Amino acid sequence: MLIPVTKSFQISDADLEEVFMPASGPGGQNVNKVSTAVQLRFNLAANTTLPGPVKARLANLAGRRLTQDGIILVESEEHRSQLRNREEARGKLFALIRQATMVPKTRRSTKPTVASKQRRLDAKSRRSSIKRLRNTID
Repeated sequence: MLIPVTKSFQISDADLEEVFMPASGPGGQNVNKVSTAVQLRFNLAANTTLPGPVKARLANLAGRRLTQDGIILVESEEHRSQLRNREEARGKLFALIRQATMVPKTRRSTKPTVASKQRRLDAKSRRSSIKRLRNTID
């Protein structure tokens, strides 16, 4: 089953693997009984639906969440409910993928204009004369 991430990109449900574990934090006795925290694993290396440039940007954006095997780990243990943690982990992963689909603008180097250089020099000389006038002793 394909999960739509953006209008043009979808990922396979087979690429996602969820592991549930006991969560730390609030929850009372429920913490000891139920595994509510989720660790979502997305196999980026084996994924075939995302194009190469998107994969490269996603690997760069994932940072420390990317293992050496090419798997992105997303964890969530904010909520007391397993379902809400699962939805949040998927939301985090999908947001990361959406961010990777945006092509960054290339930076074009620019030069300051002649007028802006002149304004900067005029301001420097004005400031210099103000400071020079302060130091005059009568």
